Amino acid sequence: MKKEPRQLKRKRNLLIAEGVSEVDWKDVNLLRKFISDRGKIRARRVTGLTPQQQKQVAVAIKNAREMALLPYP
Repeated sequence: MKKEPRQLKRKRNLLIAEGVSEVDWKDVNLLRKFISDRGKIRARRVTGLTPQQQKQVAVAIKNAREMALLPYP
């Protein structure tokens, strides 16, 4: 009896789905989707972003934290 390999579900790129080309640190509602419930930035493999988009999101979250719009972990 052989087991069939699991089909991996492709992660949905949230930035493309929302039509965002540049990530802005003032868009707190969008940035909250990339933060875990403990306040940590979610990994690329979880969010499904490209490396460039992940870097933009990380920098935007860090800037928003400096401006006290988002919590630190």
